[in-house]
Amino acid sequence: MNDRRAGSASHRQIEDNLRRVYEETLAEDVPDRFKDLLSRLKTQGAKPTDSDNGATVMGSDDTTDRSN
Repeated sequence: MNDRRAGSASHRQIEDNLRRVYEETLAEDVPDRFKDLLSRLKTQGAKPTDSDNGATVMGSDDTTDRSN
């Protein structure tokens, strides 16, 4: 019976620690490099280009017929 209680206490401690880490992560601010990236994407419009290969990224407002 002591093993069950010890296991339950360990389980509860793990759960509490995971919950604490999760909540701390949610409270973190978005890194500046991600804010900068989002800002650049917004200024480029709905279809930003990939600077590495020049490919166009399709946005959700793309109405091109691809049924062929």
